[in-house]
Amino acid sequence: MYRVDLNCDLGESFGSYKLGMDEEILPYVTSVNIACGFHAGDPSVMRRTVQLALAAGTAIGAHPGLPDLIGFGRRNMDISTQDAHDMVVYQIGALDAFVRAEGGTLQHVKPHGALYNMAAKRKDLSEAIAQAVYKVNPELILFGLSGSELIRAGEAIGLQTAREVFADRTYEQDGSLTPRSQPDALIKDHDQAISQVMRMIREGVVRSREGQEIRIQADTVCIHGDGPQALEFARQIRKSCEEAGIELVAAGQTS
Repeated sequence: MYRVDLNCDLGESFGSYKLGMDEEILPYVTSVNIACGFHAGDPSVMRRTVQLALAAGTAIGAHPGLPDLIGFGRRNMDISTQDAHDMVVYQIGALDAFVRAEGGTLQHVKPHGALYNMAAKRKDLSEAIAQAVYKVNPELILFGLSGSELIRAGEAIGLQTAREVFADRTYEQDGSLTPRSQPDALIKDHDQAISQVMRMIREGVVRSREGQEIRIQADTVCIHGDGPQALEFARQIRKSCEEAGIELVAAGQTS
């Protein structure tokens, strides 16, 4: 029996600007990563998104990013390990307060965007993030790119980790995600994306842009919720998993 978590980034609206289809996509995922105000989101958006997730029975994670609202947290910044540690502690604390205030429990932490990709390759940065998560709550699950430094850092410090794969992103030969600056970074064909997901879950492999198969472990699959066809894509991914006999369950739950 194959088992996997389906996660989606939510709460990325800000003030009067609305992004994504948070309420509509919730029925199709098992975990959500809620923006904490640095790259997206604001206090009111965080509260509303937490309420929606709790009402849907979906596991909640903090989605800390770089302080870059204009660039949506997708631009690399020259930050120190202390900066990374403090940013992550601050953002986890903010979201955890909203979750507690609404009677829920925070399940996991998944860094966002450039912070996520930087930590995937930088041992020092990944260790600072893992330490921040552990010191806030050692019971939290750390989400990171499958095969990345972030996963290794989480395991080394004693955190439970969830190896993440991406439904709609292409991969480089080293197992990293193709930078969004490249024209073929995103997979727009739903059939191709679903085929990639099925292989990652059932066979533990993904084909890189160079055409080579690389090993990968899929504990959780990211479905982006901000694209024009995000809702239909989420429906198809969930349906395909269910038809293949893949059990869909939040990363912190056994069944």
